[in-house]
Order: sequence, then C-alpha cells, then structure tokens
Amino acid sequence: MTARAVVVAAVLGALGFHARASAAQEVANLPAEDRLLSPDVELVYRIGSADAAAEWQQFSSIPSLGFDDAGNLHLMDRTGGLTGQARIVVVDPAGGLAGEFGRSGEGPGEFRAPRQMIVWPDGTTLIEDILHMGYHVFGPGGVFERMVSDEAGSDMRPERTAGRTVIGGSWDASAGQGRAIVRFDLSSAEVEEQTLVEVWQPREQEVRTHEVEDIDDMVRAVWGFEPELLFDALPSGGVAFSDSSAYAIKLSEPSGAVSRILRRPIQPLAVTEDMRRAERERRIARLQGRPVNVRGSPSPEALAMLNALTGSQLTAIENMRFFSEVPVVAAVRSTWDGALWIQRGAEPGVEKPGPIDVLAGDGRYVGTIAPEVLPMPNAFGPAGLVAFVEADEFDVPVVTVRRLPPAIR
Repeated sequence: MTARAVVVAAVLGALGFHARASAAQEVANLPAEDRLLSPDVELVYRIGSADAAAEWQQFSSIPSLGFDDAGNLHLMDRTGGLTGQARIVVVDPAGGLAGEFGRSGEGPGEFRAPRQMIVWPDGTTLIEDILHMGYHVFGPGGVFERMVSDEAGSDMRPERTAGRTVIGGSWDASAGQGRAIVRFDLSSAEVEEQTLVEVWQPREQEVRTHEVEDIDDMVRAVWGFEPELLFDALPSGGVAFSDSSAYAIKLSEPSGAVSRILRRPIQPLAVTEDMRRAERERRIARLQGRPVNVRGSPSPEALAMLNALTGSQLTAIENMRFFSEVPVVAAVRSTWDGALWIQRGAEPGVEKPGPIDVLAGDGRYVGTIAPEVLPMPNAFGPAGLVAFVEADEFDVPVVTVRRLPPAIR
C-alpha cells in the first residue's frame, strides 16, 4: 500500500528536467535583526458576508481561489461539504461579477466532489473532482473544454498559478523513496508525473512492502515538529522551498537544480518536555473534536472499523515521537512578481501566526511584517493584488482584495 503525504502545490510555467541540487550553490546570509514594516495597503474591494446586497456574493465556503493575468479573481464557492453544490465565481478587478459557471452532475464538466481549483494566467480553470478521478478544464469564460484523468491520485494542492504544469510535494514510503517536489503535466488526457527536485529527508522512512493487514497498518507513525516540505513556484520557472528546521530558503532553476540558498541566523527552538506534552494534548483534542460524517445507516461492521481506526490514531498520538527542534519556517509563498513572503512559525502553544519576512526577487531582505499588521494573503495576483478570506460574525465568508505597494510585491 502506498503511504503518500502530499503538501501544498503550485502551478509552474516551464518544462524542466529532473535534477539534484547543484554543486555550486550561492549562499546569501541575510540580516539577523528584523526591520519592521508598516506597509500602506490599498483597499480595492470587499465582497460577501451574511448581509451581502447581491445574491452572487452570498458565499458558503471558499476552499480555493486564484487570480488570472487580467486581475480577475476566481472563487470556488461550495455548499454542503465536498459532495455538495459548487460553483465558480469570477470577480472583475473592480469587484463586480464577471461571470459564474459550474453545476453538479455525473457528466464531464459537472461536479461530483470538487475539492480544489487551479487558475492559469489566461483564465483557464481546472477543477479537481475526486469522484470523477480527474480534473475538469474550463477555458476563459467558463466554457468546458475537456477532462484530464488522474486515476493514480496525484493530489495536487496549488497555491499560485503560473503556466500549465502543476508541481507538488510527495513522499512515497512504500517504494522506499524520499521526499520530492514533483511535476504533474496536464497537457494530455492523463496526468503525467516526473520528479523535479529531491529534497532533504528528515528521518528514515518506514518502508512497507506488504499488504495492509489490519487497522494499525493504515495509521502511519506520528512525529511531532517534523520539518514540512514548504514551497511555491517562481515566475522564472524555478521553485522556492524549505525542507528543514533551519531558516534556509532554497531556490531552484527551472531544471530543478538548486542555485541559491537564502539564510537568516534565526535558530530553531529546542523542544522541551512541556512542548511534547502540550503537542500530544493538542492533537488528541483535535482528533476527539473532529466531526464524523457518515452517510446513510452504516453497518455495525463499518462503525466498528471506524472506531478501531480512531482508536489506532489515538494510540499513535499517545506514542508519538518528536524532533529535537521546532522548525523556524511555517510557509513559503511567492508573489506574482517573484518576491518571497516567508512566514515564521510562532512558539508552540501560541495560536496566532508568526511574522512574515519579505525577500526581494534578487534575494535581498526587505523587512518583516507583523501578522497583526498584515496577515499572509490567501492568493497573490498581478499589479500587487492580494486576496484574503475571512468570516463575519455569522461565520459567512468575506473576501477582501487589497493592493500591495511596489516595495513588497
């Protein structure tokens, strides 16, 4: 059985070749002290909320959004969970309705279980549909064009759009492979996959070559404070990524060869016993508070299997192991123009997000934005546009679009 952990993904604009890190990497050592920024961010428009005047602005949930080259914001609005009703709303640069499309159904171009959306610069939109086992491709204007089959389940999760190839992170433990950034080509009838960059593997993987025999085989060993593979596509066709506990942002060429590493001398926190105990408690509370959606009347056998799986997950958390350090970096994002926004993690137990370092396209440190001044955007667009998804007092989505000043784009 394949155990795959897929992390954030992004859309990449150039074809490349599998390559390991270059032997000649430039290392840029950035300043240690924060230079706090208070950017003047222009409000462009705000839509949504429970009292929205226009019916098209009455959103239920927004799992995906993204800009196109013209500054139009595409929103996936979903009602009733993964298998509920879904539509794609396109908002023009002034905040007006440019169009909407999409409906539920069994055929091509009709949604059964739409999970996420990818927006390409020309306005082409891809919708991942789990039950269709593939992607719906809609041309600019929302006209359905074709389906791309994905029976292997590549599970792409893009955050930024730039081109017609999708990259994602994978970890195939059953094949004894390490973590990697993978390119997924959607130009033909089926998704094709190719490794772009092999990244640092933080621990020995558990390799399983046998078939799953019981519930315990379905639950992977749990590790606390494991460094995630965090990355985003760059306008140049390369990738920016973090794969360790340190502050070391690696930049690749379109070929996948790592050419630069951006470092700040910010040391990871040492993990204490109090941190370990609090992390176990947090994960147990999250597991026990997770809603269980069961359709119809499940059989006693199905309920017993569900309870056994939950119990096995609880045991794995109670027996979880820990890395010795808390990773410094929590998110790596690229703006439309190629600047990097690097979010640092808060201390364990602190609910609010950490500060955001802004690095220019040439790797210079521009400054740091406190999260209360400006949070990490949900989407970056052209001409400094950024979008944020929040909720009003009735838990109804509100979308705010602002424009960043040139210095932090």
